[in-house]
Amino acid sequence: MRLTVTVVISAVLGYLLAATGGSFSYFELVVLMAGGILVSGASNGFNQVIERKLDAKMDRTSARPLARGEMSPIEGILISSVAGIIGIVLLWVFLNPLSGILGAMALFFYVALYTPMKRISPLAVFVGAIPGAIPPMLGWVACTGTFGLEPGILFVVQFMWQFPHFWAIAWVVDDDYKKAGFRLLPSKDGRDGSSAFQILLYSVFLIPVAMLPWVFDMSGLVSMVIAVLCGMGMSWFAKDLYNKRGILQAKKLMFASFIYLPIVLLVFVLDKI
Repeated sequence: MRLTVTVVISAVLGYLLAATGGSFSYFELVVLMAGGILVSGASNGFNQVIERKLDAKMDRTSARPLARGEMSPIEGILISSVAGIIGIVLLWVFLNPLSGILGAMALFFYVALYTPMKRISPLAVFVGAIPGAIPPMLGWVACTGTFGLEPGILFVVQFMWQFPHFWAIAWVVDDDYKKAGFRLLPSKDGRDGSSAFQILLYSVFLIPVAMLPWVFDMSGLVSMVIAVLCGMGMSWFAKDLYNKRGILQAKKLMFASFIYLPIVLLVFVLDKI
């Protein structure tokens, strides 16, 4: 649910930012939310089918119904397929074809590329960041029916945010991930100085990236300042992790990242109203 909520909030705020020009529709917003929930749910469902034996090895996922054997793989595939198809159809038919294509792309990248790569290479995080960055772009496209610089900028902001966000989570649960053979921290040695430095580096990169909406007149000066301050806050927690390299510091960065994204996207919207 946490991942699905993040997806829906990002998509809705992307829609609202595009709708500040006067093209707002409650019906479109409801369809976007429903489609986002279904496609995100399908992605997670297929992921749990594929990784059911690995989930059973990890404390954080061992209670999932497929991992416990309370649901069969066939049931999981059927439920996920129905959810994915309905979600994509909703986006395609009731919004526009480009929205449906973006939803299908997010589902494909998450299930067919990111999921199998998790046991092969830390590059899985880069691949997974692609579907993870689609929601705000999808929201913009759902409102306008067109793709351009603005939805691309929203994609880049959420794409860059995912690295410190996900690596902070991976730092906290690295021992659990190792039980399933997942290699998701950027360094091959896991919780080391190299991983901590890369987390700090991407946190700092987030500051200029979040200025792009102001640079290209998507939002105002106030939202840019708030975004920069939020980025500096993320970087401070990342610097603390780099200095101390503890799980507590990673948890603080993780929670800071949860707060960062909705605040920054929301102020982009409010600054345009």
